Amino acid sequence: MSFIMAENQEVMWPRLVTNRILGEGLRSSNFVADFPSNAEASSLLDISSLGQPSLSENNILINQLKHNFQNYKVFISTWNVGGIAPQDDLDIVDWLDTPNNMCDIYVFGFQEIVPLRASYVLGSENSKISMKWNSLIREALNKKIQYCQEKQQYNSKLGRRQQTTEVEKTIFESSIPEGFRCVISKQMVGILISVWVRSDLRPYVRHPRASCVGCGIMGYLGNKGSVSVRFQLHETSFCFVCSHLASGGREGDEKHRNSDVAEIFSRTSFPRGPSFDLPRKILDHDRVILLGDLNYRISLPEATTRLLVDRKEWNALLENDQLRMELMSGQVFEGWHEGLVRFAPTYKYCLNSNVYFGCVEGQKGRKWRAPAWCDRIIWYGEGLQQRLYTRGESNLSDHRPVKAIFTAQVQVPSTFKRLQKFFLSERFDQATTRFDQISSSDKSRCRGRSSFRL
Repeated sequence: MSFIMAENQEVMWPRLVTNRILGEGLRSSNFVADFPSNAEASSLLDISSLGQPSLSENNILINQLKHNFQNYKVFISTWNVGGIAPQDDLDIVDWLDTPNNMCDIYVFGFQEIVPLRASYVLGSENSKISMKWNSLIREALNKKIQYCQEKQQYNSKLGRRQQTTEVEKTIFESSIPEGFRCVISKQMVGILISVWVRSDLRPYVRHPRASCVGCGIMGYLGNKGSVSVRFQLHETSFCFVCSHLASGGREGDEKHRNSDVAEIFSRTSFPRGPSFDLPRKILDHDRVILLGDLNYRISLPEATTRLLVDRKEWNALLENDQLRMELMSGQVFEGWHEGLVRFAPTYKYCLNSNVYFGCVEGQKGRKWRAPAWCDRIIWYGEGLQQRLYTRGESNLSDHRPVKAIFTAQVQVPSTFKRLQKFFLSERFDQATTRFDQISSSDKSRCRGRSSFRL
């Protein structure tokens, strides 16, 4: 079997597939980030490691170390952009929730950032589009920070701060981060996942890694599959899985999607780390979120589906939603959860329109696709509480983006909590005030001295 490439060169299919699979295996763990991931990066200041006994000491001492939990807000987004490159003026600030709700971690998942043609599936990775998306994300996050700072100044001028307590002012001012950093960004053909954290959290993010699983052509190519990333924040491990599962709206196609999920869970693997104590498989992590174009459809006749969509009878549709039925059966999704779906199906729309595909007369000879909730966000296990689950209205592609906000419990060593409480306490303010007074009184004593000895 052979096919013609764009350059009109006949290339043998098996050779291309083999080269692609082998090449992807070598590159699957590489990723892009604002910081290096080598040993030098691991040596960054990490208060969370202070006071911990070494791994060579008695395990009893390790077990005696008490830990506390701290909540962090996590933003999750998934969007199938249909192979359409973003315009330079695309503004996604509104998509990052309201400006009053700054999150600590932002996870962006995309599918089909490039067209799923043979030249992209079998050719070399095109990183220009992923760089463009990351540039738009960085710009949007910085705009959010600027907005919060301007609002703080505006409220100060109006005297509103006098109406709030000191605690409220401290919480609001401390919630404005200095910036965000990309800790890991990974692309496989059309799938892209990009994770950003507050700059002040970056020193506590360790062991970032990526793992790709192709489930597309011949069961291995990356036109379908997943890109999973993991890292450890303080003492809690996170794993985010961005997926694009098998398509198809015919009866029985959901079995192919279930098979993809089983392959992803089975084949995704991360290194155990230098101490061999890091989770290796997806479900071994403390906090796990799966996002993407999961492609599950509604098991109803097309005419019935469209009628219920027009009536906005979401509950009747969800009773026949394939993903909901899989979550309830617990076969491939045992232990997984999804929040309440209170928004319209996200697929399939006419381009640059708010009309579902197939509702326009005169479109003959084309495959009809009934509306469905293809784009989903689900989570596994404990320690995650969903605060928001909704969709966006951008008509860039035939899918609508979906987002969720979670509160995640993170295990923090007691040493870190004690230091945090001290820095926010009156004792710290008194100590710094006294230090300033001593420093100013000693300036005259130090004049004329060019050196000193301890």
